[in-house]
Amino acid sequence: MLLPAEKNLRTALARFAAARIDHDRWPTPRTSRMLRDSVHTLCALTGTHTSKDALYAADAMLEQYRADRDGVTQADEALAA
Repeated sequence: MLLPAEKNLRTALARFAAARIDHDRWPTPRTSRMLRDSVHTLCALTGTHTSKDALYAADAMLEQYRADRDGVTQADEALAA
């Protein structure tokens, strides 16, 4: 599976969090729709079917991005030595 751009994944996570908070605080048809749409987007980006699975997958993807950045940094340091 292709990884989504980190910026897109972080944006989707932020939208999900905002929609979840808004819906929990004051549930309306509008907040319900926003939450449903944000879950759909997050699931599409992570290749999952539930919000719980999407959050786990997003965490794993963010960890992979971090590891990739750390690996590049270590490689750059090795070349500089």
